[in-house]
Amino acid sequence: MLIKTLVENTSISKDFGNEHGLSLYIETKKHKILFDVGASELFLQNAKRLDVNIADVGFLVISHGHYDHGGGLKAFLRENNSAIIYIRRQAFDKHYSLRSNGKPAFIGLEENLKQNERIVFTSDDYTVDKGIWLFSNITQKEPRPKSNGGLLTGYNGQTSDDSFMHEQNLVIEEDGKTLLITGCAHNGIINILEHFYTQQGRMPDFVTGGFHLSGRSGGDEDSDTIDRIGKYLADTKSVFYTCHCTGIEPYKRLKSAVGNSISYLPTGSVFTI
Repeated sequence: MLIKTLVENTSISKDFGNEHGLSLYIETKKHKILFDVGASELFLQNAKRLDVNIADVGFLVISHGHYDHGGGLKAFLRENNSAIIYIRRQAFDKHYSLRSNGKPAFIGLEENLKQNERIVFTSDDYTVDKGIWLFSNITQKEPRPKSNGGLLTGYNGQTSDDSFMHEQNLVIEEDGKTLLITGCAHNGIINILEHFYTQQGRMPDFVTGGFHLSGRSGGDEDSDTIDRIGKYLADTKSVFYTCHCTGIEPYKRLKSAVGNSISYLPTGSVFTI
């Protein structure tokens, strides 16, 4: 299984543009998959540099309804005329982030794209193909990240704290290995892994994506929380590749607990599992 980071907050070199966002390309023996499309068309530019033909992608998963993961959706639909887009219906709700001036800024997706005939709205547990599935509606055993602070959802002109029912996670199994992909882990990376364990009776072999230990509105998680998460991750015996909303400083702290079993994925990264 091949994974290429098309968009992330940082880059491996000046050859790759970066932005606050996430887009991952995954290639299995059978499928060419895109997980999120970043905040803009930047994923297209980086895809060319990484020899990824977006027109060949068989399906796209949008992890949740924030612009930094789905802002490039219109560009994707323009460049690819056949792929199915798997997304939660709630992803097209109104989503906001409180700014420093106390006013909410819209951070959602373009609502008019909701009507596209290639969009499939997923259920809490949704099978894409043999060995590939999506899950959401995470049980909250642990508190959600404090860095979710200031993230809101809107309904009938009113806003409330986001419940993150619009967030989903992707699982891919191939050659006896299991990869779990998170977008931002707004529901909490421990909760997501516990949910997976409850369903599967084991931990995934590999986990990649953002863990939301750093937020534009809520700041970084406190050191004690990051240390507790680090210990939990180390105990799973999984291998982690993280990026985006995990944050550089929280990542460094996680690495002190998880060691060589965790790595960071800047834009332009390529790895196989």
